[in-house]
Amino acid sequence: MIMMWEAILMLLTYDKGLLRYSLKEELYMAFAVYTDGTANLPGSLQEGINLLPVEYTMNGKTCVYDGDLDHFDIHAYYEALRNGAEVKTSLLNTFLFFKTFEPLMYAGTDVIYIAMSSGISGTYNAAFNAADQLMEEFPDRFVHIVDSHGCGFGSGMLALRAAELSKEGKTAREAAKILDDMVPHCCQYFTVDDLNYLKKTGRVSGATALIGTTLNIKPILFGDNTGHIISCHTSRGRRRAIQKMADKYRIKRVRQPGQTVFISHGDCLEDAEYMKELVLQQTPDATVIICPHEPFSGAHVGPGMLGLFFQGAER
Repeated sequence: MIMMWEAILMLLTYDKGLLRYSLKEELYMAFAVYTDGTANLPGSLQEGINLLPVEYTMNGKTCVYDGDLDHFDIHAYYEALRNGAEVKTSLLNTFLFFKTFEPLMYAGTDVIYIAMSSGISGTYNAAFNAADQLMEEFPDRFVHIVDSHGCGFGSGMLALRAAELSKEGKTAREAAKILDDMVPHCCQYFTVDDLNYLKKTGRVSGATALIGTTLNIKPILFGDNTGHIISCHTSRGRRRAIQKMADKYRIKRVRQPGQTVFISHGDCLEDAEYMKELVLQQTPDATVIICPHEPFSGAHVGPGMLGLFFQGAER
């Protein structure tokens, strides 16, 4: 039997071809908080959060994104997409989750993992299967998988809250209930500059992409309560689409002081700054965090993606 202090301090290394990473648990956390590189969190917000890397191929070459957004050349990535690079993404598998979480079970540490939406990826189901196996093997332990019904900051917001709850001393079971209740209030709206990326993933038809591109129609999309991405509005022109997203924020946002709003962009910082201005016009005391949009889901929305994420009364 591994002693608790040894297990907590142990360095877990997982090797899968080119995929190598190391994870270390923090001693002050009531339970371990995990998410992955799709959570879009900059380094300044990662305290108390363990990030699993995600894997994709670009023009047939395997790439690993470990969640280090601060040192990822996002411009080069989106420029490659503009130049026709083909990117294919892979879900995280059950074996990975099992081997990552198993040492924590021996250590007596519960785990909460924030997954990207089950409506757009099989990663949630893979993590859920691993959790089910682990709790059968370790009946005194608790592993909970939160279906964020989102991606990017849509899951990142939940990971940040999970870390706060762990530092506050909440049990994993208490935190799981709070986080699951929070999911329907995580609003996420985004627009894209090129509908052909959504066409490739089946989100819009080829005819819709052609007509939309020809007429300069920009969709407003959001993650619904089932975790699927759907269109809720279309606008003629980029600026009108951004303004419509600001209208969604005005209508949906929670009326409370000091709220935090997140904006991510696919290498279009100027548009992100404009979005920030519109948000601050409505809530001058809000904290607005702008980051490039991570590469994994960025491959499906393309250069020019602009996303707005906030806590709302409802989705």
